[in-house]
Amino acid sequence: MKGNEYADLIAAYLTHNYGPRGLLVYREVSLGKSIIGKNRRIDILALDSQSDRVLAIECKYQAVTGTADEKIPYALDDLRALHEPAFVVYGGEGFSQGVIHLLQGSPDAAYCLPDFSLAPSKVTLELDHAVATTFHWWDAVIKTKKPFDLSQWRAPQFD
Repeated sequence: MKGNEYADLIAAYLTHNYGPRGLLVYREVSLGKSIIGKNRRIDILALDSQSDRVLAIECKYQAVTGTADEKIPYALDDLRALHEPAFVVYGGEGFSQGVIHLLQGSPDAAYCLPDFSLAPSKVTLELDHAVATTFHWWDAVIKTKKPFDLSQWRAPQFD
């Protein structure tokens, strides 16, 4: 899979799962200047048509070891400069262990590698959480959980 194909996969995933909520997904959107003064182009801009909230996504896919490692710290820094919710969404097996550690520890990165069914799963969970927190769609996180029932609670006995 190439980088553009990965970005299209992520755009398809978002549209399939969140389009019915009013999420509009745009590809290759020009949005201001980068941290080095170049015109910035965002891979995906997701817009909630009801609240006008946005989520900017830079997609990074690395199937084999290569140069993507060097681009990750810059991508994280550049997205932080947007002043809007933004994430590096990543997938693939070709990232070095150091970059994987950096991405896994970053609050601005989300692993996502959906299969072609586009169904939510364990490998889409981080992106699903980013979407839920950005657009306040808490039911996407809570799913089938029920609120705590105080009437069922029993105080513990302390000895």
